[in-house]
Amino acid sequence: MAEKENVFSSKIKYDGVVLFKDFYKFCYEWLKDETELDVAETKYTEKIAGPKKDIDIEWIGTRKVTDYFKFQIKATFRILGLENVETTQNGVKLKTNQGSVEVKISGTLIRDYDGKFEVNSNRKFMRSIYEKWVIPSRIQQFEDKLISDCDEFLSQAKAYLDLEGKR
Repeated sequence: MAEKENVFSSKIKYDGVVLFKDFYKFCYEWLKDETELDVAETKYTEKIAGPKKDIDIEWIGTRKVTDYFKFQIKATFRILGLENVETTQNGVKLKTNQGSVEVKISGTLIRDYDGKFEVNSNRKFMRSIYEKWVIPSRIQQFEDKLISDCDEFLSQAKAYLDLEGKR
C-alpha cells in the first residue's frame, strides 16, 4: 500500500468582484500547465437561491514523478453568494460576478504508489531502510518541490483575484 504524506495545506479568501468563469479557467490551466498534473474534477455542485448561487468544486491532480514518487494536489473552491453585476471600466460597462471565494489546497507526496515494496515483510523492511538511509535528501527535495508548487498556485490565484477586483 502506498504511503501518503500530506506536506502542504493552506487557503485563501477573497470577497469582491471576479469574473468566475475566467478565474476557473485560469486556475485549471495553471495547474495543468505549470505543474504538469493530470487534473480531474471530482465534485461540482451549485445551489441557486434567487439571483445568487453557491458553488462547491473539488479537483484532484496527480503526476508520477519517478517510479517510486507521485505528487497529488487537491484543490477545493467554495464560492458563496455569487451574483451577476455590472461594473464600469474606462467608461465601458462590463458584465461580471461578485461574491466570496475561498480556495483551499493540499499537497500530498505519495511514496511507493504501485505497492512494489508491500509484497512481503522483507520488502517492507527494505523500504524503511531505503527511505531512512539511502534517499532522505531525495524525499526532502520532492517535498520542497510539492510545497513550492502548492504555494505558487495559491499566490497566483490570489494575485489574479486582487487584479480582477481592482478593475
